[in-house]
Amino acid sequence: MQIDKIEILAPAGGFDSVLAAVRSGADAVYLGEKEFSARSSAHNFDENELKEAVTYCHIHGVKVYVTVNTIVFDDEFDRLRKAIEIAAKADVDALIVQNMGVARLARQIAPDLPLHASTQMSIHTVSGVKALYEMGFKRVVLSREMSRDEIRACAEIPVELEVFVHGALCMSVSGQCYFSAMLGSRSGNRGSCAQTCRLPFSVGGQKAGHALSLKDNSLITYLGDMQQIGVASAKIEGRMKRPEYVAAAVRACVEQRDFGFVTDETARLLRGVFSRTGFTDGYYKGKIGKEMFGTRTKNDVVSADEKLFAQLRASYKDEIRNIPVNGSFTAKIGEMPALTVSDGQHTIAVTGDVKAEQALKVPLSEDKCRAQLGKTGGTAYFWQELDCRIEDNLSLPLSALNDLRRAAFEKLNAERSVTHHYEIHTVDVSVPIAPYQPQKQQTRARVTGTKLGKGFKALDLVFVPLFSDTREIERLQKEGYSIGVEIPRGMFGREAQIKAQLETVKALGIRHVLCGNLGAAYLAKERGFTLHGGFGLNLVNTRDLLWAEEFGFADVELSFELTFERLNRLGGNIPRGIISYGYLPVMLCRSCPNKSAGISCKSCKNHSKMTDRKGKKFFLKCDGGCTEVLNCVPLFIAEEELSNLSTNFNIWRFSVENYVEKVETYPDFNRFLMLKEHFTRGLYLRGVE
Repeated sequence: MQIDKIEILAPAGGFDSVLAAVRSGADAVYLGEKEFSARSSAHNFDENELKEAVTYCHIHGVKVYVTVNTIVFDDEFDRLRKAIEIAAKADVDALIVQNMGVARLARQIAPDLPLHASTQMSIHTVSGVKALYEMGFKRVVLSREMSRDEIRACAEIPVELEVFVHGALCMSVSGQCYFSAMLGSRSGNRGSCAQTCRLPFSVGGQKAGHALSLKDNSLITYLGDMQQIGVASAKIEGRMKRPEYVAAAVRACVEQRDFGFVTDETARLLRGVFSRTGFTDGYYKGKIGKEMFGTRTKNDVVSADEKLFAQLRASYKDEIRNIPVNGSFTAKIGEMPALTVSDGQHTIAVTGDVKAEQALKVPLSEDKCRAQLGKTGGTAYFWQELDCRIEDNLSLPLSALNDLRRAAFEKLNAERSVTHHYEIHTVDVSVPIAPYQPQKQQTRARVTGTKLGKGFKALDLVFVPLFSDTREIERLQKEGYSIGVEIPRGMFGREAQIKAQLETVKALGIRHVLCGNLGAAYLAKERGFTLHGGFGLNLVNTRDLLWAEEFGFADVELSFELTFERLNRLGGNIPRGIISYGYLPVMLCRSCPNKSAGISCKSCKNHSKMTDRKGKKFFLKCDGGCTEVLNCVPLFIAEEELSNLSTNFNIWRFSVENYVEKVETYPDFNRFLMLKEHFTRGLYLRGVE
């Protein structure tokens, strides 16, 4: 898309941050309600606070986007309905959503309320952006791990793109991190991340390290470049950070956009207010290496002292007058004075309640009148032009002028505060959708290689990597295996190769494709494959499943953040299943943890492990583009438990079968696992916060 001026989008965890953002020059703010926000630890906004924030922002010409960007379970939809209604009634400018079920409900409640696709949707390809555009999303918040060229390619789709330009970087692709959930039930997909990645993790024999801790992202100097390639919005991370941080980051972005550089003083303030041993632009520049990693040191903390915070607070303590208005004032003896004010969009006319009189001593002059009406301090307005027409020898109390000015701006505030007037429909989410009744149970497998034991022939489907040797795929088919392919969840920069390989395997007779993200599903659907949804889609509620069926999935893997209890209550008609065995991927990383220690791919040989502070080992598995961090113990769900579930299939997820899971046949593996000393039942019983 052609962009005239890139939007500066600021975070707001509370109303103080709203003031800091607006008064520092932000064009828009994003914030969360008390529930369903991916930053649940922030103060966030109740109904009255949200209305106050929207009113203040709209008066100043600033947009407000509300985050409803978490996964939501069926039993929470009544509260979700209220949250969406509150946002629509507050006249917010858009909802930021992660969950397709949430998007579906939002459209039912307020059809005209724009939807922005959260970075939690893990969109990082042209195909993913195109899919959301065709679904009617107004904006897509891209994954933070994308390079400039990858972003530029997405900008060819006529939908707004939003890119994070400053703030914390998660080690995992957003929406694909389950580490905090697996270790302590605090789900990042629910806004309760415990920041496991900031804890010590070592690779390559290190005694100590932080293999999952990246420096903060800073792409502020590239704002002009981003605007040129078609990025609509420059987003600052930090809803849990202080208002002073918001002010410093917004100020830096505004300077860079409007003047082409950041002043030394602003750069000093931004470094001082928050840093992790500096900043990185590695993803944007396509230079992913050791220099991207960093932690918050004592010097970083000391630099953020009270003197610095006080200096920043002083920069936004006063109200700003950023809205130009034109007006005309008329007064005639024996008549009520009148004032007309226009901001170019709204025209307000007010009449005083005190008649002008013949002056007995000093008449009211035009200069005095203009000076009194011009006192707009404490409002968002400044006079661009004010025409005063006063009859000669006229007297009018100054208090009458003050009242007139105050009444006009109050009416203008009311007009500016509500810009959309959404039509809001009542949706009854209490009507239960009948739970799904499965017809049969299948067993499937997902593997990382093509050396399969004969026992795998008994499985209904075995997914091998898309980029497997085609000769091996042909061999397996000829030997009687039911083979499908899995598109990598991390598709960064590989879309062209994936398209070509899909055509190749299609020519071999492959019909089934496992898709762990929306971009993968779009590509496979275009080419007529049978779509199987992977766990990375984070499908957790009935409306998610209704969407999946409409999109064209044949069946889906449910999120492993669901409990069995919630799973069994899901409705819809689409067949569904769960992962019943495997070292679950707790992170999907574009920057491999090995890079923190300077370990090359050549020396790794894809057999690496990462060690936490308690000595637990986590396998690192690379597919040539991204690295999965696997949980330290395998998941295992027994057949008797599976028989009580409303599912059609269970899937055995093999990730380290070449050097850990050493079995030849499926039956042998089943008995082998039952003898293992350590395994987990994951989140299926304990659930997530």
